[in-house]
Amino acid sequence: MHIGRSPSSSSTRVVVLTADAAFGASAHATFSASSAIELVIVPGHLADVGDTLDISGATVVVVDLDAGRSDEMAALARLTARVGQWPPVIAVTQAFDAAVARTLLQLRVADFLVKPVAAIDLVRACARVGRGTGSDEPKDAKIYTFLSAVGGAGVTTLAVQTAMLLLNSGRARDKPSTCLVDLDFQHGAVADYLDLEPRLNLAEIEPRPDRLDRQLLEVMLSYHASGLAVVAAPNRPAEMRSFDPDVVTRLLDLVSANFEYVVFDMPRTWFSWTDSVLLGSNRLYIVSEATVPGLRHAKQLVIAIKERLGNGPNPQVIVNRFKQSMFSSGLRLSDVQQTLGDAFVSAIPNDYALVREAIDRGVPLDEVTPGNKITAELKKLVVDVAAPKAGDRKPAALLKKLKLSAAR
Repeated sequence: MHIGRSPSSSSTRVVVLTADAAFGASAHATFSASSAIELVIVPGHLADVGDTLDISGATVVVVDLDAGRSDEMAALARLTARVGQWPPVIAVTQAFDAAVARTLLQLRVADFLVKPVAAIDLVRACARVGRGTGSDEPKDAKIYTFLSAVGGAGVTTLAVQTAMLLLNSGRARDKPSTCLVDLDFQHGAVADYLDLEPRLNLAEIEPRPDRLDRQLLEVMLSYHASGLAVVAAPNRPAEMRSFDPDVVTRLLDLVSANFEYVVFDMPRTWFSWTDSVLLGSNRLYIVSEATVPGLRHAKQLVIAIKERLGNGPNPQVIVNRFKQSMFSSGLRLSDVQQTLGDAFVSAIPNDYALVREAIDRGVPLDEVTPGNKITAELKKLVVDVAAPKAGDRKPAALLKKLKLSAAR
């Protein structure tokens, strides 16, 4: 059972738990300027009072905790489990690293801030996570992540076509439904496949990841003629580089907050932020080809991900460009199923000519050949999964006054 006020409530109640008197005073000064906001400051450590914290009727819960203490993180896990999807929880920490990011993503906190926290940043975070759409749609985006087991398996093609399918199945009409994110910053091909100009400027974000907000994201989005939103950076084939995992986790959070569906095209190289992205995924697909080495690599990757992520998303294997003829000496479907076991989820038919034409024209496969077998197989794989379940609900918009308090 989810704890929180009814979506029909018009009040705005912010609950702040902190043992830091200075942070509590800052929160009081920030929110008390608006008579429309009821601020409740609870003194104490999360590990001591988190289990009895009264969050009934809360719009947003802000938790100031010590991420270096295991008992504090365990208390946060209990709180988020008790809360469910509403009210949203914002974590405030003194330190931040990749391990903390992974844990916060696993716990699905709505946002996180690192001290010192500017008043305007706290207000923006509360306003964003507490904002609903007034509809009954689910709040969280569904995230589909594609990871290649071997080079040249066609992972970008499948990611692009999946995004196109999800675009047409979107339910909300007051915002774009689907965003495709190319996280291969060295050899990414999403923008080329769709004939778009990549606009993600990593150099601008990396020094100040806290600047990444909806306005900056909009500047860095590219839009396909179909309406698909794309996040892609210009290729840097001669540079082997990574960047602060905070940049990716903030990008993941921001995109997820603004779209119904998000599709990630992952690089084969494992970076410091890869775990965080995979842990935030609802569906994780490993793409392989129908060869013995390809299937072996896919199986090894499935095992490695399960060992590394524990209770994270269950990796499933897609065998791309599969072709089986009656008298062929190649791998049969039964061979694939026997090798991959329960991890095998789909075999995508081979139609190289169709895919090549779609890539050259920068259009979906269905625009080249309506009702083709590749799209039909992908529909069974992703569209049925994306269908809404009866009873899924989303809280209404409740935080319209928050931004005003920061301006006073």
